[in-house]
Amino acid sequence: MSEIQPEKMVYPLDFNYLYGKPSSTGRFKQHCEDFRVEEHLDFDLTGEGEHVCLWVKKVGENTDYLARQLAKFAGIAAKNVSYAGLKDRQAETYQWFSLYIPGKVTPDFSTFESPGVSILKVIRHNKKLRTGCLAGNHFAIVLREISDKATLESVLDQVAQGVPNYFGNQRFGFDGHNVNAALQMFNGRKIKDRFKRGIYLSAARSYLFNRVISQRITDNLQVQPLLGDCVQFVANRSFFPLPDLSEQTLLRLTKREVCLTAPLWGAGELTSSDDAKEYELACLSSFEDLQKGLAKEGLKQERRPLLLIPEQFSYQWLDETTLTIKFYLPAGCYATSVIRELIDTSL
Repeated sequence: MSEIQPEKMVYPLDFNYLYGKPSSTGRFKQHCEDFRVEEHLDFDLTGEGEHVCLWVKKVGENTDYLARQLAKFAGIAAKNVSYAGLKDRQAETYQWFSLYIPGKVTPDFSTFESPGVSILKVIRHNKKLRTGCLAGNHFAIVLREISDKATLESVLDQVAQGVPNYFGNQRFGFDGHNVNAALQMFNGRKIKDRFKRGIYLSAARSYLFNRVISQRITDNLQVQPLLGDCVQFVANRSFFPLPDLSEQTLLRLTKREVCLTAPLWGAGELTSSDDAKEYELACLSSFEDLQKGLAKEGLKQERRPLLLIPEQFSYQWLDETTLTIKFYLPAGCYATSVIRELIDTSL
C-alpha cells in the first residue's frame, strides 16, 4: 500500500523589502571572484594540539568535497575533518578547516593539489573547529550590468543603516520546497537522512522568522517597539522583554545598545510579552502546523535580531555599470539580505 502524501502547501517567498523593491537591475556572481568572503574565528588558535588547522583559499569549489579531499591527502577518515562554516561554491572564499591528527607529524600540505585551492597557512590547535564557531565574515562583492546608477546610489546609504535580517531564500529551496518537506515530515513522512532533516527543520524555523519581519515592515514596526518586545543587548546577545516604552528605552534602541528581535520558533513560551507577544502569535497564526512540529522536534524558543547592520560598509564604482561593495556581517547572517535591497537580480 503506497504512502499517502499530505497535501502540498504553498509557502511564498515574497518577503517585504525595507526600502521598496529595487528598480535597478544588475548581475550578481557572474564570476567566482565577484563574491569574495573571508571568515573570522571568535578565538585565537593555540599553535599546538591534536588538530591541524588549515587556512584555505578556494575558488569555485564545494566545502564538503574539499574536506573529503583533505582527509584523503592526510590519510584520515572524512569524519575527522571539520570546518567552521559552509561557503558558497560559486565564490572566492577564505576559510578554516581542521583535521584531527593526534600524535603524528603534520603532513606536508605544500604538496596538496586541487584546482582552485591554495593552502595559505597551517597551524595546530587543541580543539576541533565546529560549525558556527565564527565571529563573522568579511565580504567583497562585485555587482555588474547595473541598469540605473543614480537610483542605486540613493539606496546605498540607506542600506548601510540596516536591512531586514532575513534568512536567504536559498535556505527554503525552490518555491519553498524545504518548508513543505518539513510539514510533510511533521505529518508523519519518514526522513532517515539526518542532514536532510536538519535542512527541513531549519527551513521551517527560518520561514516563520522571516514572516514576522516581513509583517513588521508592512506595519512600519521594523524600528518602532511594541510593549513587551524582546530586545537583545548588542554587546553580549542576552535578551529581555521591554517592560515599558519610556523615553530611556527608546533612546537605548536609537543608540543601538539594544535591538529588536523576532522569534526562532521552538518549544515553550515566547520570550516576548504583552502587545508584542500577541502580535507575533497573530503573525504566525496561519502556520500552527509548523510551530507544533518544531516544538515536537525539541527545538527551543530563541531570538534573532530583526534588522541587520552591515559593518564597515563601503562601496566603489569600477565604471558606470559595475560596483564593488564591502562589509562585515556577524556569523549566521546573509550577504544576500544586503544585495536584495540594492538590485533586482531576477533577470
